[in-house]
Amino acid sequence: MTPTIASSSLAVWRTLLVLAVILVLLATTGWTGPHRARAVSLDSWEAAAASWRADRIGGRALPVPGSPSTTVAAFFSSLRPAQRVRLAEEHPLVVGNLAGVPVALRYRANRHALRRALAVERVRVADRRLSAEGHREAVRRAHRFSSLMSGGRQILAFDPSGQGRVAEVFGDLDHAERVSVVVPGVDTHLLTFQKTARRYTAPYGMAESLYSAEREAAPGVRTAVIAWADYTAPTGVGMDAATGRLAAEGSLRLVSLVSALPGTSRVSLFCHSYGSVVCGLAAHRLPGRVTDIAVAGSPGMRARSAAALGTRARVWAMRDVDDWIADVPYLDVGGLGHGADPVAPEFGARLLSAEGAAGHAGYFVPDTDSLRNFAEIGVGAYGSVRCADAADTCRSGIYGAGSVRPA
Repeated sequence: MTPTIASSSLAVWRTLLVLAVILVLLATTGWTGPHRARAVSLDSWEAAAASWRADRIGGRALPVPGSPSTTVAAFFSSLRPAQRVRLAEEHPLVVGNLAGVPVALRYRANRHALRRALAVERVRVADRRLSAEGHREAVRRAHRFSSLMSGGRQILAFDPSGQGRVAEVFGDLDHAERVSVVVPGVDTHLLTFQKTARRYTAPYGMAESLYSAEREAAPGVRTAVIAWADYTAPTGVGMDAATGRLAAEGSLRLVSLVSALPGTSRVSLFCHSYGSVVCGLAAHRLPGRVTDIAVAGSPGMRARSAAALGTRARVWAMRDVDDWIADVPYLDVGGLGHGADPVAPEFGARLLSAEGAAGHAGYFVPDTDSLRNFAEIGVGAYGSVRCADAADTCRSGIYGAGSVRPA
């Protein structure tokens, strides 16, 4: 058999393998079943945006949602403090999610939006017409909204519509030297944003753990970490998780977030599972302040190589030896699958140790190599990362302006 024929046969067999996996999953996981309807807040984004567009301040129209963050920032800087507060209180859902609005004002607006959403859910909780399932969901949503309002939490984005989206900040975002963004994967929404059991599998726990690890790694570096659940993630391991549609939409939101961050901080992205698909699609649009993209448990980044991502950021990858994601076919056939394996040597990522991570969901657990490596990257202490190979090749060619060592 000639090399050409052998290569062609291998490609055919790999394609058939992917199709077989798809058929099995279609039969066993309900990929084609309808999604269960979710409660929609009365204060929906559509209604809030319409009210915003109809308003005026000082005779001027308000910037259209989706305007460049620089346009929004210039508009808000031209307002008097009382005018900013008025907009935050009267249009909290828009102001709390508008890229370019001052961070402190977004926190304030989102507290108002949470208060409104909580009032809606309390009415639903008392509604005797709700089914038992609907009542349980209303109770859970009310509990989540109440929790997000507690203890001075810094909510950077909040939308209660549908399954809901949220982003939360740990640290002082306005004055941070280094900002880390945690981008989670499937089953990410308001009700899964924070968990008591399996704490470090939820965006809140991931970001909280990373923030603590970064402060321990470099106490003298001003850091902030964002738990970013502000995109519509796939529900379960279904068709949405096997395609890039939701990741493409999420990538635009991620670019908007990073582009509007205050100050001149350097930014690192830490992307888990399907979140790495989001990061991969965003990579070529990210601003230059993004210095590092690190992926863990990745099903692929929708690129054949790190170079093909089209970013100047360093690309890091890790996978625990017990992570089931390794058994997913790393292919892209007709839009199904997410392409090459980021931990394959030929992909060209800097390969990190994930020792101690214990499977697909353990990368942010304290006292693991995976979390320590994330923290060292987050603070710029590249000389302290532990590579996947004994030769420490992942650290080659990094040193230069901006790298720091732990205090």
